[in-house]
Amino acid sequence: MAFKKVKVGVVGCGNISYTYLYNLTRTFSDIIEVAGCSDLIPEKSKARSEIFDIPQRTTEELLNDPEIEIIVNITEIINHNNVTDMALKAGKHVYSEKMMSHSFEDAAKTIAYAKEHGLRFGAGPDTYLGGVLQSARKIIDDGVIGEPILAHAICLRGRGANHSPMAVDFKHPNGGRTGTTIPYDVGSYYVNAMLGLLGQVNSVTGFCRFKDNKVMTNPVHPRFGELVNKQEGATMFLGALNFDCGCYGSLAVYSESFPPETAGLTIYGTKGNLYLPDPNYYGGWGYDATMSLNGNPGTMPMPYLFGFNDHSPETPLLKPEVPRAPRQGDAMRFGLRGIGVADMAYALRLNRPQRCSEDLALHGLEVLHGIDESSAKHIVYDMTTKTERPYPLCPGFMGGPDQDAALIYTDESYKL
Repeated sequence: MAFKKVKVGVVGCGNISYTYLYNLTRTFSDIIEVAGCSDLIPEKSKARSEIFDIPQRTTEELLNDPEIEIIVNITEIINHNNVTDMALKAGKHVYSEKMMSHSFEDAAKTIAYAKEHGLRFGAGPDTYLGGVLQSARKIIDDGVIGEPILAHAICLRGRGANHSPMAVDFKHPNGGRTGTTIPYDVGSYYVNAMLGLLGQVNSVTGFCRFKDNKVMTNPVHPRFGELVNKQEGATMFLGALNFDCGCYGSLAVYSESFPPETAGLTIYGTKGNLYLPDPNYYGGWGYDATMSLNGNPGTMPMPYLFGFNDHSPETPLLKPEVPRAPRQGDAMRFGLRGIGVADMAYALRLNRPQRCSEDLALHGLEVLHGIDESSAKHIVYDMTTKTERPYPLCPGFMGGPDQDAALIYTDESYKL
């Protein structure tokens, strides 16, 4: 089935833009045409335009182009809401990198505007559309591990181990406010993965804070050994989630640990358990899953039932700015980010809801917001938003030229 391509404009040309542009111009080129990229720093958009052979444009030019249907917002999280608001007011659909905003209240207002004007507003993380989490969902839905009773997500990361001269101990040194630190930047992957597997959350509680007396631990940083100014945003985050399905969940996200990073997601059931890799990735190339079942000693590999896994770490860089050897698990270069944009494009052409919906993204943001509120006010926070799980991909398309059919079809609509 051939579709008229959806033209998109990409706003933001930082590190993750390489992966987005690689996939939008290659992996999902059957449905996507990139009509240009922009950045506040023109040198960045110029570099990306040359690597991917796409036009370098200003953000205003992208917003004023009547042929562009979707704006892909991959600016820093602190700028997400402003860029999205501009795009929606220009009549564009928007797909935003995670989270959709640093503020739950601002995101809710933006979504209300989008719905009022008949515009789509989707957001990452979209890793729950990857092969490992889609396979895990089918195993859960088919009852293989029985009733899910506990989901445990953990990410312990040590920022000081990054030996870049500019590395610091938290994600956004020029932000550092609520909604921009590691629970929102990294914790969002774990929350969306759990929502994709288990559905909506009814209430949350937790504890979170910024670690006091924090010093720069990177020996090559110019401020090595100096105290880090106290920030508003938490870098130690522990939450408890009460899912509507009856499962309980725990979420621990810290940037105060040490390397190597400890990351993963485990789903415990009444008949078995799933041991899933870091949901920052889509699966494959070392990010595989195992499972244990009642009556079977030990663990076994979890079967993959879907495609859409990360690209091989041996994939050569396109005109690399700094030549280097490929590294396994290099999310900035070899990930599958952009699958949510492709699904939105197919949804536009098929007039169906996109899987990375605004309701799902807002619900995930409120989970993190609610844990913040619970910690600050010493309360159990009752969720105000609801969401449906995104419709699963169609199984049986494991790769090759027909892989996009897994996005196009549903179990009911695909007939042999």
